[in-house]
Amino acid sequence: MLEWLDATALSTWLKESPSVWAFPTVLTLHTTGMGILVGVSYVLDLRLLGIGRNVPLSGYRWVFPTLAVGLGVNIVTGILLFIKDPVHWGTAFPFFLKLGLVIASVATVMPMRSLVLASGADQREVSSNMRLLAVASILTWSGAITAGRLLAYVVP
Repeated sequence: MLEWLDATALSTWLKESPSVWAFPTVLTLHTTGMGILVGVSYVLDLRLLGIGRNVPLSGYRWVFPTLAVGLGVNIVTGILLFIKDPVHWGTAFPFFLKLGLVIASVATVMPMRSLVLASGADQREVSSNMRLLAVASILTWSGAITAGRLLAYVVP
């Protein structure tokens, strides 16, 4: 399956095209999507950890549509980056570690989303469990970014 995917026209175009619209654009969009996704996630995480306590949780409802845009961009571009070299990435343990960290990071958002969307107009208090989840979110996103960046160096 990986070899078939590697032989597709899309994979060849991503690998060999001199066009700026091929690999350079996909990589740039992936980086931009990650910046949006992780940056907005950190904004919420820091609020849950107590920075900006004077702002009600309901003021952070905008975070989730923005997270969805960043995640959507990263899913599409991540698939394209995988298609560029599927035999390589489909057999690399560090790649799967990165994917696991991304999945864990996204999973931390779900309970946070429930809290924020259910919060009243003046709710400012956050439980200790939610603060722990914010720490877990920061750690898993940081790990995913680090793992992703290190892929260029630790996977031949």
